[in-house]
Amino acid sequence: MAPRCPWLRPLSLPGCCLLLLVLGSPRFFQSHAVEVDVKDHSNTTCIYAKWMMSFLIKYETNSSEYKNATLNLTSTNVTHDQSTCGDKIHAPLLAVQFGAGHSWSINFTKTNETYQGNIISFTYNTSDAVFKDAKTKGLITVVVKDTLPPVQLNTVYRCRHLDSIEVANVSQFFWDVTLQAFVQNGTVSKNDSTCEADRSTVAPTTVANLTTAPITTASSPLPTTTSKPVEKPLTGNYSLKDGDKTCLLATMGLQLNVSQEKPVLININPKTTFVTGSCGNTSATLRLNDSNSRLIDFTFAIKNTSANTQRFYLKEVNITLIGSINGSERLHAGNNNLSIWDTFLGSSYMCQKEQTVLVTEQLQMHTFDLRIQPFRVQDNKYSKAEECFADSDLNFLIPIAVGVALGFLIILVFISYVIGRRKSRTGYQSV
Repeated sequence: MAPRCPWLRPLSLPGCCLLLLVLGSPRFFQSHAVEVDVKDHSNTTCIYAKWMMSFLIKYETNSSEYKNATLNLTSTNVTHDQSTCGDKIHAPLLAVQFGAGHSWSINFTKTNETYQGNIISFTYNTSDAVFKDAKTKGLITVVVKDTLPPVQLNTVYRCRHLDSIEVANVSQFFWDVTLQAFVQNGTVSKNDSTCEADRSTVAPTTVANLTTAPITTASSPLPTTTSKPVEKPLTGNYSLKDGDKTCLLATMGLQLNVSQEKPVLININPKTTFVTGSCGNTSATLRLNDSNSRLIDFTFAIKNTSANTQRFYLKEVNITLIGSINGSERLHAGNNNLSIWDTFLGSSYMCQKEQTVLVTEQLQMHTFDLRIQPFRVQDNKYSKAEECFADSDLNFLIPIAVGVALGFLIILVFISYVIGRRKSRTGYQSV
């Protein structure tokens, strides 16, 4: 139980609070359930919350590359004494501080009938060791408007499904949420309001944790194995803009192959996928987010092959899956040692044949009808394409096959002609 505020130090926020932090069971690995009971000066509960939370942050390194870092609430270094019930001037605030200077908070507003979250603020410290070789050191704050719908007063909001918010290279993940603000008479209500995602599925999925090796996300459960063959994925067209100019183009069909206890094939649906990312002079990142349950990050880089020749290539892939799959609620896999899709800078790379990208031994990514240009896009169009070996071999073999077939046909015609001539001569001799 956290100590009461007044006896420890003066509060910069009005009122005081009594908070309770409860750690989740071991099955949540590094991320733990946080249970906070905010009380006023008379020891009456005004906010009650229990939820799971993780963060995925993309940051720039000193070498102008982009990397991912994950932050999770652990059993140590978590404080929460800046939460407050509010007063006539200040809104009620639910706040958590954790790790090496990281903090997260949300304040609440209400009407005569409903309450809802207002502003979510997240501050992370890139001086933390998890941000290896970060170009910018210090505290960075992102602020976003809470998008959850209003909840009736004297009602507890519950949502087991994962929800995510993306802003300024930061993805915030929330799940297993139980929340009531403006608690009446200090007693948490028995009335529930369930989120739409929980109501739309029979068995909501409990999400585990973001880890630094493997990742995941989902507001809808991932598909399970069936006897029906998985069809070839739809081809999606994706792009990024720098101002009003297109700086990255990508066309591809994507299929994930998760081979743990049972192989599972997952097609990425471009119709439910939205695109974020960043363009740079020496590196570029493309993030595809399919229904908040499948996140794929592509990192491209430039290399010098000679004094006057530069080429780009795919350097890193990070994949996050959230949802129940082969008994795992959350899976993250990454490979930062790739050197594929290599072509001249200023060109595009194309491969119509299926390609397999080995992310880990348990997760592979298959691409179909691929074309990519992460640098020097001109007039919002692809530049001349350099084809992969599979396509080049096919283009080389087709004319050979046609030539062989024509040659064989000529030989057959010639043989038929010779046989016909011989029969004619035999007929004349018989006469």
